[in-house]
Amino acid sequence: MLTNTLVKLYTRDLNALITEIETYTKESNLWKVSGQIENSAGNLCLHLIGNLNAFIGAALGNTGYIRKRDLEFSLKNVPKAELIEQIKETIVVVDKSITSLTDADLQKEYKRRVFEDTMTTEYFLVHLSMHLSYHLGQINYHRRLLDK
Repeated sequence: MLTNTLVKLYTRDLNALITEIETYTKESNLWKVSGQIENSAGNLCLHLIGNLNAFIGAALGNTGYIRKRDLEFSLKNVPKAELIEQIKETIVVVDKSITSLTDADLQKEYKRRVFEDTMTTEYFLVHLSMHLSYHLGQINYHRRLLDK
């Protein structure tokens, strides 16, 4: 069942995100920007947490999460330990929300209009996994460039 695969992928990549955040040798470098690198790793991490809690937790798991997207990019200097704790909480939310879905749920139209066209929940969950992976790669590159 696709839900099992999705949970494994999200868990894998969110654990990789924890590893990336933990690997920063200097905590302040999580918030560093330079030249055309306009988003810090810390802000990308907050963005992923907000994105998954809104589009999976709130929309599919009925968690009641209210997203404050502007803060995902404006907050600074959130402690590394707090980021890691939020990621761990997100893993639990994503697991519970996706595990509760049936095959029929996956084929339904996703509840919120995110793009111009409608889409199935299955399509959007795959998209969100790719979005997570994309930003995870950016964070890895950010760390290797700016955590010196």
